[in-house]
Amino acid sequence: MDPYLRDLEAIDAFSGVVRVTVGDDERFAGAYGFASRAWQVRNTMDTRFDTASITKLFTAVATLQQVDAGAFGLETSAVGYLGLEATAISPDVTVHHLLTHSSGIGDDADEEAGESYAEVWRTRPNYSVLETADFLPQFVHRQPNFAPGASCRYNNCAYVLLGLMVERATGRPYRDVVRDDVFAPAGMSDSDFLHMDRVNARLAEGADPIRDDAGSIVGWKRNIYSYPPIGSPDAGAQVTAADLDRFLRAVRGGRLLSVEMTEAFLAPQVVWRVRDGWTQHFGYGPWFHVDDGGPLVFLEKEGINPGASGLVRHYPGRDLTVVMLSNLEDGVWDPIGVAHEMVMEGAFD
Repeated sequence: MDPYLRDLEAIDAFSGVVRVTVGDDERFAGAYGFASRAWQVRNTMDTRFDTASITKLFTAVATLQQVDAGAFGLETSAVGYLGLEATAISPDVTVHHLLTHSSGIGDDADEEAGESYAEVWRTRPNYSVLETADFLPQFVHRQPNFAPGASCRYNNCAYVLLGLMVERATGRPYRDVVRDDVFAPAGMSDSDFLHMDRVNARLAEGADPIRDDAGSIVGWKRNIYSYPPIGSPDAGAQVTAADLDRFLRAVRGGRLLSVEMTEAFLAPQVVWRVRDGWTQHFGYGPWFHVDDGGPLVFLEKEGINPGASGLVRHYPGRDLTVVMLSNLEDGVWDPIGVAHEMVMEGAFD
């Protein structure tokens, strides 16, 4: 694994960290590339990375904690709970639909239709979106793609609504809820929601290569205008690889949710895509990969933004977890393919 990643590092195709654990045992850990290209500061295993949509896992747990607390249920109407009747969102959209990307609501950037999230900020200053409610004008009047429960379509703003429900249930800002009720009990002491316009210790700067017509790198573009300057319920928390492993271990160990909600979080809920030989399901946060006629192969959550890519993947049959975090948009996609082949061949056993 290390020689392969060193080769990618040498051609600026990977910058980030990789960690593989089996049970409590660390089997591989490596850091590559630069946390700051301007100052040539290298990534380390203690570097914090933007998780992009991996943040949805934290939102899902915070949501299910409120289900455990009785604040609302999986079948509670988001519109009714939040008072959004004067919008295009159907009153039939429930917490279950939002968690499983089966709500059908319009997204602020429909990524499955090829819309770019970065384009949202060409007409709206990204620094004006700091609180969860600030996202509402970007999507609540967009027409739905389908009736709730009729299909699946990946949706960022569904998790914005869940964040708002958590805020209403707790009376606290979303980020404080995650810090206090998710990060702290999971032992994620290096994780936080950090302002991009502040000086933050051990935080990798996101940047992607600028290429000429021949494909050669001629410069680097920072991602500071690509999304809001602080994370939200759908994306943007910053974590270390070890903390992300701790999070999944805490959920699986029943330290964040009740037995019922832990089982729900770790189980497929709705079918998303059926392909030759395997099926992909959405769950309450994670995705699930099931081979035809076989058991669950792995559960995972990925994240991608300009200057950020990452994933956490768990193979329950092997009790093996892979964490990859990168400050390149295309950083983790080829390496996870190689890592998967190694896992299936027993390289880390």
